[in-house]
Amino acid sequence: MKLLCHISFFLLIIALPFQAYSQRNSLCGELKGAHFGPFDYLERAQLRDKLEIVEAYHFSQDVERLRGIVRAIAADLSYTLHAWPNHHRALASLAKLAIREKTVNLPGLKYNVECYFDRAFRWRSNDSIARSIYGSYLSKVGRANNAIEQLDIAVKLKPDNATAHYNLGLLYFDKANYDKARYHAERAYEHDFPLPGLRNKLVKIGKWK
Repeated sequence: MKLLCHISFFLLIIALPFQAYSQRNSLCGELKGAHFGPFDYLERAQLRDKLEIVEAYHFSQDVERLRGIVRAIAADLSYTLHAWPNHHRALASLAKLAIREKTVNLPGLKYNVECYFDRAFRWRSNDSIARSIYGSYLSKVGRANNAIEQLDIAVKLKPDNATAHYNLGLLYFDKANYDKARYHAERAYEHDFPLPGLRNKLVKIGKWK
């Protein structure tokens, strides 16, 4: 009887993450389907011909700069991110569009904005840049704790991700955690991050060596 209980408990523990994964898939869709791709943006140099096809027809300069009708821009971003789920520049443009329009449910998207980040991470969980873009987005929409979580993952995946370190430093500065703010500032500037803002903040309060 005890053995049966242990087995049942073990199966339940296994089932819970699977249920969460299945639910997430149902909300944000499968990565592979009838559409073109998916391809890994981290391997874009080796897949230049595939990238050029999508960027020529769906990720133009106007789309990247969010010039035009919102529905059309979002539809092109959606197509790009179905073909290349972790396309860094498309994710950044999508985040900017969501912030500008003040909604995660943009007309023209198949899923909400959060889903496209979920799809990027399911596609390539080791993509530090995609995590960094998501962390920046979360920071700008006032979700500081979630932003810290994502940026922390980003710097663990890629310790020389200067942008992630810089944004982490800003978030810790805002929380008055000046030791961590300085630590991430030092890492950012070690890797040649160009903006002096975080350093200036730390200098102003006497927390910069």
